[in-house]
Amino acid sequence: MSIVFLSKHPYGAGGERAAVLYSLIGSAKLNGLDPESYLRQVLTRIADHPIRRIEELLPWNLAA
Repeated sequence: MSIVFLSKHPYGAGGERAAVLYSLIGSAKLNGLDPESYLRQVLTRIADHPIRRIEELLPWNLAA
């Protein structure tokens, strides 16, 4: 049995995206936020949010 990789990285870009989502969900939980509500709020605000103030959307800043 052999393994075929379609990318240089074993999980490809999908794995990196999943890792970011899992990290945001875990951080939301650790900060006492409902992960679904947190992600919904961030996704509705991020398009119009200035990149210089992106840290305002991090879980520990929204929990306050």
